[in-house]
Amino acid sequence: MLIPGLILIGTYAVLALGRLPGLRLDRTGAAVVGAILMVAFGGLSFDAAVQSVNFRTLVLLFGMMVLVAHLQLSGFFTRVARYVAWRVHNPIALIFAVSAAAGLLSALFVNDPVCLVLTPVVIEVTRLRRLNPLPVLLALATGSNIGSVATITGNPQQMLIGSVSRMSFVHYAAAMGPVAVVGLLLETAIIASIFRGRFFVIDYSVVVLPAAPEQHRALRAPQSALLAKTVSVAAFMLIGFFAGFEPALVAAVGAAALLVTRRVNPRKIWSRIDWDLLVLFVGLFVVVEGAVNAGLAADLFEWLRPIGVHTVWGLSLVSALLANLISNVPSVMLLSHLVPTLPNPEQGWLTLAMSSTLSGNLTLLGSIANLIVVEGARKRDVHVSFGDYLRVGIPVTIATMAFGIWWVY
Repeated sequence: MLIPGLILIGTYAVLALGRLPGLRLDRTGAAVVGAILMVAFGGLSFDAAVQSVNFRTLVLLFGMMVLVAHLQLSGFFTRVARYVAWRVHNPIALIFAVSAAAGLLSALFVNDPVCLVLTPVVIEVTRLRRLNPLPVLLALATGSNIGSVATITGNPQQMLIGSVSRMSFVHYAAAMGPVAVVGLLLETAIIASIFRGRFFVIDYSVVVLPAAPEQHRALRAPQSALLAKTVSVAAFMLIGFFAGFEPALVAAVGAAALLVTRRVNPRKIWSRIDWDLLVLFVGLFVVVEGAVNAGLAADLFEWLRPIGVHTVWGLSLVSALLANLISNVPSVMLLSHLVPTLPNPEQGWLTLAMSSTLSGNLTLLGSIANLIVVEGARKRDVHVSFGDYLRVGIPVTIATMAFGIWWVY
């Protein structure tokens, strides 16, 4: 038990720090090294390590990545963002519209690429209207996180929970959809209240930023055939999800249909696949399974029991703390072995999904989507500080998680 425990602690320590001091070992590398050490030192046999990998999660995640890559190349996200942003003029209405659009797109197509594509559009619109971009950017980041809680395809940890729990797409969406809707309303109200009277920037010099090359192509040559095909496949995938078919299989079939094409160079698709995340999942599956095999997960559950981890509020608190320490995917992967032992596993899965996702709004580092928005804004001379984000992140997280806990309970 000692060696698997040390490997688990070492791997998660690097996940928390981001990289190993003195070495160029990042989070994905730490997961791979940890998995290899777990097998090499007998924490898990090689066959058991292979069997520990949940291929449903990997296939679902890969299929959604292929779909999102095609949606990006066809200009779908940019068109939706421009359509929404240019038809809303009131600042508070714009905040809600951006938040709602980001939330809906994130729920359907994964939140990280949504933030990547919508950030430059938001900055362009706010600059042309002499609006303060900060509240709209914060609405984009927090709204994408809140919206992604609505479905099992909203973010990677939701896909993991959906695959492990085997909960249907419709059942999950019916349970978590209200949390997303109310959360977006609470978030808009909080941001509007915090920035009341500071929506306009009088001395803002109007600068029209050039769009990225692929956005220019999307505007000049709509690539209607690619867009029509991608949207059609996405619609059939959503129908398959709601009809109750295996989500991983639906995603795989959709990806296969999109990859059979004469229009898109495959390298453009492969370059948009987050291979690091896929490898991170594989490594963590093995590391966590080795810890479970050594009895460490059961010991952890007993250690956490006195603080109420078997309750909705207790599991929410533990999940939120771990998500902000070691990131949400590793924390969900670890806690996924504890949920089946709870008195009400289904309630536990919903609690874990809700808390691990909504807690990503707490700090700037709580979610990759937050960092994508901030980095995209920085490249366009709009700076969002850690304190700027915290002023919104803390009340939004408290309000949305309070409702989420009440709703699940």
